[in-house]
Amino acid sequence: MNDLGRLLIVLGVVIAMLGVVIVMVGRVPWLGRLPGDIHVERGNWSFHFPIVTSLLLSLVLTLLFYIIGRR
Repeated sequence: MNDLGRLLIVLGVVIAMLGVVIVMVGRVPWLGRLPGDIHVERGNWSFHFPIVTSLLLSLVLTLLFYIIGRR
């Protein structure tokens, strides 16, 4: 039971940190609007696909996990 309690605490902290990151991302004006992101607007319909933002985020996370995993 002790291990389950620790796991739940760690999971709660990770979820809380993820929530803070999600709230703060909305304050970065260029995130999701990089050159190469696809945005189509026609009348009352719009489509947004942040391909370059996704690639950049993937690269940063890959490097971060690579650095952390080397320890």
